[in-house]
Amino acid sequence: MSEPWWLDAERTRPIKVTGGIQINSTRGAVARTWWSKRFLSVLEQIGVGGRMARGRAYARQGQIISLDVDTGGAAAKVQGSRPRPYGVRIGVAAFGKAEWAEVAQAMVADASLTAALLAGEMPHEIEDVFTRVGLSLFPASARDLALDCTCPDQAVPCKHLAAVCYVLAERFDADPFAMLALRGRDRDTLLADLRERRASAGPAPAHGTPLADVLSVFYTAGPLPTLATGPDTPSDALLDQVPPFPVEIRGISVTELLRPAYRALGGA
Repeated sequence: MSEPWWLDAERTRPIKVTGGIQINSTRGAVARTWWSKRFLSVLEQIGVGGRMARGRAYARQGQIISLDVDTGGAAAKVQGSRPRPYGVRIGVAAFGKAEWAEVAQAMVADASLTAALLAGEMPHEIEDVFTRVGLSLFPASARDLALDCTCPDQAVPCKHLAAVCYVLAERFDADPFAMLALRGRDRDTLLADLRERRASAGPAPAHGTPLADVLSVFYTAGPLPTLATGPDTPSDALLDQVPPFPVEIRGISVTELLRPAYRALGGA
C-alpha cells in the first residue's frame, strides 16, 4: 500500500528561492536570547517528527519569500516543492488599551525594570509584571497560538510554519521589543508611555536620588534628649563618707588636703 501523497511530498526538495528571507544561524539552536527561546519553546514542544528540523532548514535556505509582522501576528509566503508558494499565518492575541495601561503602570512601579526597558534591555522580571496583571507575554501553550498554512500537511506546525517561527525568533533576538509589538505595543509607544507615567509620578524618593542632591537633608538631628538630674550633692561629699586617714601632713588630715581638688573637679 502506497503512502499518502502528502508524505511523499515531504521528501521532495523545495524550489530554490533567490533573495529569500533567511536566518543567520547555520547550525544548532536558532534562538540566542532568553525571550526568543521562550517564544520557540511552545512551538518546539508541539512539533511533530522531523518537521521542526526541516523548518530550520527552510529558514536557513531562505525559502521564505515575504514576511509581514504586525500587531497580533505575522503573515508569510513560503516556497515549497510546488510552484505556488504556501500562505502561512501565525497569530497571537493582542492586548487592548486598558490591559496595556495596567502593564505600563506595573512597570513604572518597578524602577529598576523601567530603567532597563528605557535602556533597550529586556529583563527577566518583565514576565512577572505581565503575570501580576493576569496576562502572559509569551504563548504559554499551543492554545495561545493560531497556526495556519495552506500546504496539504495536516500536522501543526508544518515545516513552513516552523520556518517562519524561526525567522521570527531571530528577529526577536535582534529586537526584544518585537515581541511586545506583536502583543499590541511598539517600542516607541511603550517607552513614551513609561516616561510620561514616571514624570507624572513626581520626583523619585530620596533613596533613589543621587546623594549629592540630598546632602543638606540626608541627616537631620532631632532635639537633644533631656539630661537626667539628681540631687545637688557637693562634689567633696565622697570624702566625708570614707574612713579618716590615720596620717596627717603637717598637722592637716589627708581628707582636708584632698577637699580643694574634689571641689575644683566638681566645678569644672
